[in-house]
Amino acid sequence: MPAVVTAIERACRRLLGAADAAANRLYGWRYNPLYQSGTIVVAMFLVLIGTGLWLLLFYRVGDPWGSVARLTANPWTGNWVRGLHRYASDAAIVATAIHAARMVLQHRFWGPRALAWFSGLVLVGLVLILGWTGYVMVWDTFGQRIAIEGARLLDALPILSEPVERAFTGERALPGAFFFLNLFAHVALPLGLGLVLWVHVSRLARPTLLPPKRLGWTIVGLLTAVAVAWPLSMAPIADPFFRPATVPADYFFAFWLPFSRDIPADYAWIGGGLAVLALLLVPRWNRGERAHRPASEVDEAICTGCWQCFHDCPYDAIRMLERHDGRADHVARVTPDLCVSCGICAGSCAPMGVGPPGRTGRDQLEEVRSFLGSPERVPGEIIAITCAHGALTSGPALRAAGAVVYPVDCAGNLHSSVVELGIRAGAGGVLVLACPPRDCRNREGPKWTGERIYHDRDAELQARVDRRRVALAYAGPGEASEAAQAVARLQAAAAALAVPEPDADLDLVAACEATAAVEAS
Repeated sequence: MPAVVTAIERACRRLLGAADAAANRLYGWRYNPLYQSGTIVVAMFLVLIGTGLWLLLFYRVGDPWGSVARLTANPWTGNWVRGLHRYASDAAIVATAIHAARMVLQHRFWGPRALAWFSGLVLVGLVLILGWTGYVMVWDTFGQRIAIEGARLLDALPILSEPVERAFTGERALPGAFFFLNLFAHVALPLGLGLVLWVHVSRLARPTLLPPKRLGWTIVGLLTAVAVAWPLSMAPIADPFFRPATVPADYFFAFWLPFSRDIPADYAWIGGGLAVLALLLVPRWNRGERAHRPASEVDEAICTGCWQCFHDCPYDAIRMLERHDGRADHVARVTPDLCVSCGICAGSCAPMGVGPPGRTGRDQLEEVRSFLGSPERVPGEIIAITCAHGALTSGPALRAAGAVVYPVDCAGNLHSSVVELGIRAGAGGVLVLACPPRDCRNREGPKWTGERIYHDRDAELQARVDRRRVALAYAGPGEASEAAQAVARLQAAAAALAVPEPDADLDLVAACEATAAVEAS
């Protein structure tokens, strides 16, 4: 069974990589909607609030179907707004599904990230309830159908003295309080949704909540165009004495309806409970991953109190505390319960005093020295430093293009001294292949790597390194051709330069310590 699950997961990852690559070719990584699925949900939420407030002005609790019908009949101020409200809610469900799938396939749900997973499930539940109340408020045949089914399921629980389903038999008219409660829930729940959203991103530093403006407004424009081109129509009014043969339905929100309506309510609760339990246990699937990826540690004897690891950490897992050892300034401390072992702090530390065990800057230098010292190395070759979660899948294409592949856990974890050592060892060029910035598993790895290589962010690539031999490119899984093209570009640039002479005499650890000490003082 585990082998089957692993095979399915690998197949899904290949499909995701192919979809990402296709979207990158169409839109570029900056505007790839698949990378922006989480922020698109928030953008749709804002659209729903805006359109919902407008629709609320025309809704009447005493005449739910009639008020919505009059609104729908107005093509200028009603129909397209209601259509945008409807289509934006469906788009939010689709974006939510894509976002959840990415988190699962990229294993971004374990350890400190589990809070985001659990709060995300709560958000999904709230969104589904909002959709349910919204359709009941219309009180057409679809609203009646999901209300009756919800009452049937609720009656199976031993919490009410009188069956709720009896209210929909037609013996007496539904009280206005029923529609008022639906309206109240539909208006009040977004406040709770906003609170849970805050919890959802509470363990992220610098959370990105909205997509790029160009992408966001494009999606809103497209949904508006769809609302105008395919205007909504009204389903028949709910009638307890008439059951139509067909009922128009929105299965983005009522996907559970075909499964629950034909089985006993007890079985429906058992099946739904097992599905929710399986989702809650997702973080347990990789409970061993945290054991193999311990939290970062700080060598306080080396730490200069520069604050750079504090600023670069994507998860606010590092604090700066006052020293009590007689030295001035501060010292970095890692909060293990918040650290996801991304290693970005290792790339940001000039004296190489912080990072996950075995992946600090000093550990990286030892590993790359062993790599560069192997007899297979040839002066003038191109070294492609590839992210293990992204461009490493393009290894065969990179080798076919003439590059030597050197994998790292994350481009953000890479210390700039590794790049320098490669150049000083005689490489014709060093190409850093990072994941697209919008799809880094560690959120900001490619961003800080680019800042360190090109914009002197600590721990920066030193000025003594020939920048003509260094390049940074982005390639995710499924983008082998893009990775090979980046190799070809660097090869062409290096071909115009003289063959480098190996020069590895400089003690990079001592040089980094000296530079950091000067900057700290």
